[in-house]
Amino acid sequence: MNINKLFDTAIIGGGVAGASLLFTLSRYTDMKNIILFEKYDELAQLNSNPKANSQTLHVGDIETNYTFDKSIKVKKDSSLVANYIYNFNGIDDFGFIRDKMILAVGEKEIKQLKERYEEFLPLYPYLELWDEDFLSEYEPKLMEERKEPIMAIGVRGQITTVDYKKLSESFAQQALDTDKNIQLHYNEEVTMIVENNDGTFTLHTNNSNFNAKTVVVNAGAYSLLFAQSMGYGEAYAILPIGGSFFFTKEKLLNTKVYTMQNPKLPFAAIHADPDCTQSWNTRFGPTAFALPKLERYHRLHLKDLLRALHLGKAVTKVYMNLFKDKTIRRYIFKNFLEEIPVMGKKIFIRDARKIIPSLHVKDIKFAEGYGGMRPQIIDRVNKELLMGEAKIEESGIIFNMTPSPGATTSLAIALKDAHTICKYLGVAFDEEKYHVEIETRQE
Repeated sequence: MNINKLFDTAIIGGGVAGASLLFTLSRYTDMKNIILFEKYDELAQLNSNPKANSQTLHVGDIETNYTFDKSIKVKKDSSLVANYIYNFNGIDDFGFIRDKMILAVGEKEIKQLKERYEEFLPLYPYLELWDEDFLSEYEPKLMEERKEPIMAIGVRGQITTVDYKKLSESFAQQALDTDKNIQLHYNEEVTMIVENNDGTFTLHTNNSNFNAKTVVVNAGAYSLLFAQSMGYGEAYAILPIGGSFFFTKEKLLNTKVYTMQNPKLPFAAIHADPDCTQSWNTRFGPTAFALPKLERYHRLHLKDLLRALHLGKAVTKVYMNLFKDKTIRRYIFKNFLEEIPVMGKKIFIRDARKIIPSLHVKDIKFAEGYGGMRPQIIDRVNKELLMGEAKIEESGIIFNMTPSPGATTSLAIALKDAHTICKYLGVAFDEEKYHVEIETRQE
């Protein structure tokens, strides 16, 4: 097999995480030779595809499962993507200014909502408190046949919706427009990474071999499999969680509507989103259920799945702890039933009516081809489910596993990785240019 030239950095994975790193390295460093491998024929075919996620720029303002401290970080990190959308002509192309809200239903949730509003207003001065009179005019479907009182925290005039596939393509094009040697290899799957005696790496693909001084793996659940194949990350396992959606048969809402999170549940509460791939028709979801796959709508690699699950006493204990809680157990069982044809709609509609009480089963349809996989990381040593970003860093190589909001924070993750790589290679990073173009919003 042919061994190609030595690249400064090789990136595995062409989702928004890989593409954002490609953009950051090519535009703001002195690196000359960068290569990205994507095993499918286009960028962002899995979790970064708009059909696989809620198309939301998570800022922390309406996500009630975010603490104040987490919201501070997410607000800062997400601002990089928002600034990129503004500064690189992405408005109404891959980033959209649309309204959004958190909806509280019932007196208990309204009390919690008001408390959150007071706590978070200093961090997000644009937050508005919307009562029933306002909502009946603004989104009348929320009030139709409503029996319980409601209130909302609303947001207007902000980027709320992102097509992360188009964002990934924009990142890649910006990289190609530089004077660097940027190579994008589609339909080329990396099958093995080998660390050489001189500290470089050889990447074996289905077509050839490539050498690189550094490697960054942004391949979802497969990032952990690559790490473990090299002897790293043995303390981790994967819990593959799938999600599905339902469309309404006609457009019912103009606003993203999130609901209050149950603190006992580790996965997102139901929300309604105007879908940028369906002329802004309303999409409800997601469901969340354990699915024995690593990639939704792609063939199952049983060997890879078994490696990722890492079944044993420690992982089984995590599963048992989840099922011990009655709320979580009911949630998991309900979401499983929602995947069953006909029955699924009847069960799902009960949750959807929290947002639109007048909805009937005949008003919604399963979103065929929509939904994705979210690899949740299990810490086998501490026997717990890790909900945040997981990263394994070794000398010259980085493995990223980024559950939600990984797309939102993709540029922040890329910046951190770029600094790590630059330090390792002794390469300069143009902090001033980055500050002007990404950390600052140009008027």
